[in-house]
Amino acid sequence: MSAHKSTGRLPALFVSHGAPTLPVEPGPAHDYLTGLGASMARPQEVLCISAHWECDEPSLSSAERPTTIHDFYGFPPALYALDYPAPGAPDLARRAGALLEAAGFETRIVPDRGLDHGAWVPMMLSYPEADIPVTQLSVQTALGPEHHLALGRALASLRGDGVLILASGSATHDLSSFRGQPIDTPPAVYAAEFDDWLIDSVTGGRTGDLLAYRERAPSAARNHPSEEHFLPLFVAMGAGMNAGEAAPARLLHRSMTYGILAMTAFAFG
Repeated sequence: MSAHKSTGRLPALFVSHGAPTLPVEPGPAHDYLTGLGASMARPQEVLCISAHWECDEPSLSSAERPTTIHDFYGFPPALYALDYPAPGAPDLARRAGALLEAAGFETRIVPDRGLDHGAWVPMMLSYPEADIPVTQLSVQTALGPEHHLALGRALASLRGDGVLILASGSATHDLSSFRGQPIDTPPAVYAAEFDDWLIDSVTGGRTGDLLAYRERAPSAARNHPSEEHFLPLFVAMGAGMNAGEAAPARLLHRSMTYGILAMTAFAFG
């Protein structure tokens, strides 16, 4: 499945960024993200909400030249040599911060935060020229889905200013079940059932079910022992709303890696 060229406001996207090896490991998700940038209108700037930056309050990076953060351990040396030298977007960070403050969120601007792999992995594949300014917004894991949906709503107007809101996490994230299995291992039943439920809920516009996913989705706690990789989805959902109303959501991609990590991607708005 592929995105459609945008003729007006950019959509808000949720992508699953997978393992840090995604940029160098062939597979369906790698191929999808490699074609993502060309499948839609080119953004002027990117605001990335990454599962790998957790703060107590919404924080935005004003770094003018964000470093490439290799926030993982025990991987092949080639991964630590990867660099994504995109320019930062300090003005976007300040604009986004002002929108969040106006919506009642206490917001912090961080001057030197680089790009963690939740940001640079999808950006490197989708925009390999590294010429689009990008900044990051943190997640607040303890505050849950409704908080992150409200964050997205506060940021929705940026989509009309050439900003791509790119929420990066994982549709499923049960790393405890990784045993060194091959990338193309058949999907585990519990992960596939959660992914099916997620796709049905998102494309069906069932916002209430998604907000209550811990109680309503199959094997929710097993697929998300902690919530940080699922919360970016709600930012994308909120940012995709039009005048506070849920906008149509499209399934852009689905595949499974290592039998346990669903690589599902959606567009909102």
